Amino acid sequence: MDLNKLKLIINQDPKRKQVIHKLMMNSQGACPRIWIKWFINPIFFFKNRGKKAKIRQHTIMNISPINPFSLGNYSVIEYFSLIDNGVGAVHIGNNTRIGFRNTIIGPVQIGNNTILAQNVVVSGLNHKYDNPDIPIRMQGVSVNPIIIGDEVWIGANSIITSGVHIGKHSIIAGGSVVTKDVPSYCIVAGNPAKIMKQYDSEKHEWIRIYQ
Repeated sequence: MDLNKLKLIINQDPKRKQVIHKLMMNSQGACPRIWIKWFINPIFFFKNRGKKAKIRQHTIMNISPINPFSLGNYSVIEYFSLIDNGVGAVHIGNNTRIGFRNTIIGPVQIGNNTILAQNVVVSGLNHKYDNPDIPIRMQGVSVNPIIIGDEVWIGANSIITSGVHIGKHSIIAGGSVVTKDVPSYCIVAGNPAKIMKQYDSEKHEWIRIYQ
């Protein structure tokens, strides 16, 4: 059966969804149970890992077969990173490097030839907080996909927030907090990140932008 059809069937029945979730996830609901990691994930990884793609040691792969995961050809996930598709798919393109100690929480799509430096956080998940009478941890989560285009460079210690789209060949300066979409061929920096430069294809140079 198609994975999307299976998900739809499960999601349409709250009781069935709760049972499947308990079978697959630990008591905190934060990561897959041991039987998923040992028996299901090796098959899942083999099927969805591209040619000569590498996942370094000490990487935490909180991967559930309920949501898609893929790692493209020649791509690398470096040491001590966390990849989590528990609430949304994670797709990483070809020739892309996920740097040391990165956190990637789906739904996230990362393009080809993209670089994420050290300690980057990319999370398509947010905790709900609308009701002040209920602890935030008990209010569930919302998700909004993050899309990072081809040839992007994200500097160390940056944070990409839920729902952000980053265009092709853009640069996120180190330490930036990106809360809005970034057009292609731009350099952004700051908290919140703002456009600092944009490439002018007619002049063939990066032009400073004043905001």
